[in-house]
Amino acid sequence: MPADKPISYSIKELACDFGVTPRTLRHYEDQGLISPERQGQNRIYSAEDRVRLAWILRGKRVGFSLSEIGEMLDLYNVGDGRETQRAVTAERCRERIRALEAQRDDINATIEELQEFSELISNLVRDKDRGLWVRRDTGEPLGKYQP
Repeated sequence: MPADKPISYSIKELACDFGVTPRTLRHYEDQGLISPERQGQNRIYSAEDRVRLAWILRGKRVGFSLSEIGEMLDLYNVGDGRETQRAVTAERCRERIRALEAQRDDINATIEELQEFSELISNLVRDKDRGLWVRRDTGEPLGKYQP
């Protein structure tokens, strides 16, 4: 391959390399996230498109929307050696981490509540003589039941 010929990929090659469908690549193109050249009906993807696709897919995996990904990608060419892009992306990542940590805390609290509730329900028995639900492990009455 001559040194002056740029590296290029077909839609099929790029889709196969990244485990996505050609339809997905066309969707990202429609969203303005990648911009392949055209040779007739064929799309020709550049090395830059390949890097952008890697960013897009990583961003999707960690929960960014296509709009957010597009905003970060658009900062690539602002002329500051990608400083703005790195700073904005790092801050967005930190925000995403905080949101995920909050979700994790909520999930952990819900799991704990469910475990306690499950244990309570599993330990309930009817005390027919008193017409009460009681805890099997402590005998503590927890309320009346309807026979």
